[in-house]
Amino acid sequence: MQLSRKFIATCLAFSTTPAFTQQAPAVAGAAATPAYQVKAPAGAPNVVIVLLDDVGFGAPSTFGGPVRMPVLDSLAREGLRYNNFHTTAICSPTRAALLTGRNAHATGIGAVENVPDERPGYSGFHTKDTATIAEVLRQNGYSTAAIGKWHQTPDWELSPSGPFDRWPTGEGFERFYGFQGGETDQYDPSLYDGTTPVMRPQGQDYHLTEDLADKAIGWLRVQHAVTPGKPVFLYFAPGAAHAPLQAPKAWIDKYRGQFDQGWDKLREEIFARQKALGVIPANTALTARMPDLPAWDTLSADQKRVASRLMEVYAGFLAHTDAQVGKLVDALKASGQFDNTMFLYIVGDNGASSEGGLLGSASYFAPVQGLPESDAARLAQLDALGGPGTYPHFPAGWAWALDTPFKWSKAVASHLGGTRNPMVVVWPKHVNDRGGLRSQFSHVNDIAPTILEAAHIQAPSVVNGIRQKPMDGVSLLYSFADAKAAARHSTQYFEVFGHRAIYHDGWMASAFHSRRPWSVIDYSQKKFEDDQWELYDLSTDFSQAHDLAQREPARLAAMQDLFTREAQRNQVLPLRNMTPTDARALPSLSAGRTSMTFGQGVVGVPESALPKTYNRSWSVSATVDTGEQARGVIASLGGGSAGWSLYLDGSGHPVFTYRLFDLKTVTLRGPAPLAAGRHQLRFDFNYDGGGYGKGANVQLLVDGKPAGMDRLPASPPGFYTIDETFDVGIDHGSAAGEYPAGAMPGYAFTGGRIDKGSIDLR
Repeated sequence: MQLSRKFIATCLAFSTTPAFTQQAPAVAGAAATPAYQVKAPAGAPNVVIVLLDDVGFGAPSTFGGPVRMPVLDSLAREGLRYNNFHTTAICSPTRAALLTGRNAHATGIGAVENVPDERPGYSGFHTKDTATIAEVLRQNGYSTAAIGKWHQTPDWELSPSGPFDRWPTGEGFERFYGFQGGETDQYDPSLYDGTTPVMRPQGQDYHLTEDLADKAIGWLRVQHAVTPGKPVFLYFAPGAAHAPLQAPKAWIDKYRGQFDQGWDKLREEIFARQKALGVIPANTALTARMPDLPAWDTLSADQKRVASRLMEVYAGFLAHTDAQVGKLVDALKASGQFDNTMFLYIVGDNGASSEGGLLGSASYFAPVQGLPESDAARLAQLDALGGPGTYPHFPAGWAWALDTPFKWSKAVASHLGGTRNPMVVVWPKHVNDRGGLRSQFSHVNDIAPTILEAAHIQAPSVVNGIRQKPMDGVSLLYSFADAKAAARHSTQYFEVFGHRAIYHDGWMASAFHSRRPWSVIDYSQKKFEDDQWELYDLSTDFSQAHDLAQREPARLAAMQDLFTREAQRNQVLPLRNMTPTDARALPSLSAGRTSMTFGQGVVGVPESALPKTYNRSWSVSATVDTGEQARGVIASLGGGSAGWSLYLDGSGHPVFTYRLFDLKTVTLRGPAPLAAGRHQLRFDFNYDGGGYGKGANVQLLVDGKPAGMDRLPASPPGFYTIDETFDVGIDHGSAAGEYPAGAMPGYAFTGGRIDKGSIDLR
């Protein structure tokens, strides 16, 4: 077919017309040509935020810690170190404050997003009147990407049914690659590309942090190649060093034997290095051990061996992550973009985590739910810890040491061990005091205003037609040029799980409530008015070591009143103790469901969307049409730490695997491969009854006939995992089943059809 001359002429005209990125010069008497693309303000820098997870103030070598982080060290020599920077004490609220510039409760994410309730400050999602910095930058000419952990979407919107406006791609990020929940397996993660669940890339040496760095670098290269004049905003949030602690063995072994002295001695060593480096004042006091936390010398020899190895795993994990951040830095420098990049390296979204319990764990979600794990079970996995198939967390004593010189740790918002994190900022063309130390009080909600000022963008009063709440943070650009400039962030409240504090002009009033950070589930009903308030002069007491409440009762009373006003203004009130039914007023995909029907292609359904199979009897059944070579997963839930999978093995036998953390794995295998044709498969979980987490008799049936049975000594009281999903035809994330050696990730079903299945409560 010949093309008309008119069509060819039109094509030639378009091929020689400049791209519609700038408004054409106005011609007298003519209408103005519209701007087809918004350009960023002149001089707007690239912005890269690196946010690590569960890293205490005293962990990195840059701030006196035992973990060697040469990339952070190098960036600190090129830029500025901040030793008075604060987070919210826990994951989701810190990320909400970072991304919006508002206080976490003001956005609606005052607690971890998977334990929300009906109070406006604890709903578990950003309200639309607190738009993210990504959305603001996107509308002002930036390319935007979030790579890594999100943890900002409410549970009832995490399924393939959406809605997706509170996923990263609905919150201003044009590209998202990473995981949704608070954590994920580093070897077989539950990954999403945009809003689509995807399997991790193939390869035996895979590690998620490396994959995230590669994806971030690839995205940067595309942007700089296609639109070299367009600034980028990259939010890089790896899962490290949040549990599960998992790292390549070579990185773990670099620290072998380096923690045998125990956490009490390590804390003293960190403290001495901090003073020598000048990252804490010379008059800082080392705070005392918290109540209930054991001294190192009280552990048995075997407990010490396990604890030391778990700390080696953590150190290797964190050091390995720093090396991946180095790849980002190298890529920016190689492209010539680093000099015009504001690079913010935030070392932790809260203090180090005590959630591994007092002795640590090889599979920590079991003891978190009250299922015991013996010393022998931990010791049996000593050499494997941190590798594939393990799901470990270190003891709370290490978290205490890594939060040196402060009290407490992650989740305790009343004290600096939960809220004080290191930060390093590099902006080569604008930071001249290389290696400088900045000690102005600052908070994670200051980051968004800092970016906007650097980009010459006013914080918008309206975004997408919705009037915005003002930002609570204060730009930190004033501190870049002057180490002695007076702090501009004068007041800041803190609250998580009832632990609360108020900072004002150098003073802090603190009230520890009831929940110990190593007791993840705490249903204490202690009255808030019974909490003991403390008072600290942080201008002379860097570590919160000297309580002045008895000496200055009038000041303490004024600070308490200020907390109440700030709490009221920011949707913190009413305070409430945690209860098992906190979220009952919120939407739920599983509420009232006693059955779920599924078919092939259902992938990425969160565990929270299924009928609640805990503490009762239930069944899963499926009808399959098989050919001679049918193989693969029929249905699965959970992953390598806990969960179950119904599948056909490498020879076509029907198999059901049930993983009860490290307590027991049951594998029931049919006596013969399935012949070609239609078959009914069923697994029955016959619960003992009599309370929570009890045992069960389990049975596999093939075409109505018993094909195997076994006994489970216990069962999960509340969940298998917080990140793995329910999938049909594939196992998304880590493997719940014992699939054939050499099977592709996910062990997808082939050679037949999954016709229909269901999960039924009994």
